[in-house]
Amino acid sequence: MSFMDIQNVVFTYPGRPPVVDGIDWQIEAGEIHCLVGRSGCGKTTLLKLAAGLLRPQSGRILLRDGELVSPGPQIGFMFQAPVLLEWHRVIDNVLLPVSLQRRPDARDRARALALLDTLGLAAHAQHHPRALSGGQQSRVALARALILDPALLLLDEPFAALDAITRSDLQDDLLAMCRQRGTTVLFVTHDIAEAVYLGDRIAVMHGGRIVDALQVGLPTPRTQTLRHGVPFNQYCARVHAAMDQARHAGAQTTTVGAA
Repeated sequence: MSFMDIQNVVFTYPGRPPVVDGIDWQIEAGEIHCLVGRSGCGKTTLLKLAAGLLRPQSGRILLRDGELVSPGPQIGFMFQAPVLLEWHRVIDNVLLPVSLQRRPDARDRARALALLDTLGLAAHAQHHPRALSGGQQSRVALARALILDPALLLLDEPFAALDAITRSDLQDDLLAMCRQRGTTVLFVTHDIAEAVYLGDRIAVMHGGRIVDALQVGLPTPRTQTLRHGVPFNQYCARVHAAMDQARHAGAQTTTVGAA
């Protein structure tokens, strides 16, 4: 059985067509999967279903050997914005998931400091978020998502607002930390190059469905020099073509239906 098995999942809001429309997808343990698609295609809704934040109207989601019915400590979530508590110090923001369960102890603080050190932020542990750059705040959010050592990490376009260099650095940080820990990852992005760089597999979404999927055969560990090679750009071209094909097919369907 796959680590996560999404089985014919449908989700819709009242009076609207399905936002997620019969999706089947499997993720093996330790893999990084990326969901790409244009705005409104349903990828963030699917991520929320995978987190247990929403329940499907039909179908089911299995995590390990049981059905996922609600969020839990086995799942870490990183949002589009860092969403740090401004009145808390950096280390207290990292420890927030622990604090919601119990009072953090010395081992928790040591683990939080170790995460911050790995991300180059040990010297900022006692600072408040307003003293950090956008990239540093995103690193704090990543440390917070990993503090409970979740088996599954879900990320919703977490680097979209950052400059290109900071974004590349954080992609490398994410890859290194998740490979080291064996963390399984589902990453939502609209950036094709980001999906190809991070992903072991990529699902292309359109109209609430997965319309194409590919295995990314780039070598690991990955480095930014891969972006300049022919194989990397061939993968990017294939994903771009799949998105364009889905958009044109959708436009033709709409035109025929209107007629």
